[in-house]
Amino acid sequence: MTISTDLWQSNQDLAQACLENPFVQGIATGTLERVKFAYYVGQDAFFLEAFARAYSLAAAKCPDWEGFNTFHYLAGGVLEELRLHQGYATEWGVDLQQVEPATATRRYTDFLLATAWGNDIGLVTVAMTPCMQLYAFLGQQLAKDGIPNHLYANWIRTYSSPEFEQLAEQLESLTERYATTLLSSVKSIYRYAMVCERDFFQAAWIS
Repeated sequence: MTISTDLWQSNQDLAQACLENPFVQGIATGTLERVKFAYYVGQDAFFLEAFARAYSLAAAKCPDWEGFNTFHYLAGGVLEELRLHQGYATEWGVDLQQVEPATATRRYTDFLLATAWGNDIGLVTVAMTPCMQLYAFLGQQLAKDGIPNHLYANWIRTYSSPEFEQLAEQLESLTERYATTLLSSVKSIYRYAMVCERDFFQAAWIS
């Protein structure tokens, strides 16, 4: 069993909590209030900017050229996500320049950037992997009976796509390369990131 697989399986309670969150289920059924999704779009754009910076910091710390290139390629994937969010924002009247990060968002981005600045590359990949694994999981679960035709179909289509799964798998491969042992710090960092994901969706639901 790989490190990333072991970590993912050890945190299935949090993955299921995210899947069952009424925000995610509202995306699944198309019944989520537009105002809640608009709030999420703004908060997630703020998060993704931090995620892209973390990729760049990881690349700078990378000891080999192959990994350096992969981190920059993955950062490009985040920029594509941000373009998707800009499209949502334009459609629904969200000014991303005016977004103020909520407590749950700031807690996640502060953790992510502090890890990226202050730790070795193995722990940086561990902090970032849950987001990609979780969104691929959520997208595939929501699309398993076919992508519905409603307001949030593009969200489901994006995260259930083979292209997004490939990005998640590439980050997992970097975790395997650089996080070579399942130390307690590895487990705690991964779990904290999953808790942040759960709290992020909950904050969007109660917004």
